[in-house]
Amino acid sequence: MELWALFWRTILLYVLVFLTMRIMGKREIGKLSIFDLVISIMIAEIAVFVLEDVHKPLIEGLLPMLTLVAVQILIAYLSLKNEKLRRWIEGRAALLVENGKMNRDEMSKQRYNLDDLMLQLRENKIMNPADVEFAILETSGKLTVKEKQSDHKTEEAEAGGNPKPAFRYVGLPVPLIMDGKVQDENLTKLGQNRFWLKKELQAKGIKEFKDVFFCSIDHRGRWFIDRNR
Repeated sequence: MELWALFWRTILLYVLVFLTMRIMGKREIGKLSIFDLVISIMIAEIAVFVLEDVHKPLIEGLLPMLTLVAVQILIAYLSLKNEKLRRWIEGRAALLVENGKMNRDEMSKQRYNLDDLMLQLRENKIMNPADVEFAILETSGKLTVKEKQSDHKTEEAEAGGNPKPAFRYVGLPVPLIMDGKVQDENLTKLGQNRFWLKKELQAKGIKEFKDVFFCSIDHRGRWFIDRNR
């Protein structure tokens, strides 16, 4: 009798855990934030506790699981509306390598050592950090790497006529507005201010910062603007 109870409990909990994972979103395990990962581990642990003791009422497992799902959905919704909360929960992406130069301060802050960096560079088929245009440590722990690209044009050496590959650094697009809020830190990096940003937006027919959901500019001065609907 207990075997049948265990069988049906296993089927039921499998369906419930599967549904809770679907409700939480479709991100892959490697792309889960720390918050999502903690919720997932807790749900799995609760399911195990219920399966270990068939005499334990199912409600003692279902109620905590449903509570965790409700908390995750609530936090996810609030994070969509509040950038500060989102940054506090998920953190920020960290620029570890820029134009072939390693950002040691950022690596130290993220507790990311050279062995970690070289391992992930090799996984991206890059052996030399000098060949990296930029490497960003995402909030999921994955390293996003962009290799320097050589121009199709080559320069002929004055002596010997040997071609020299010319490399051109392509900088990251800089977010200037996120969720309708001006990113003053990035404006400072560009040597600009809000007055300049507002003037540029007005030239594009946008009156207020709050009318912009996301705005960025790249190294060539090309703008990307997504307006609030």
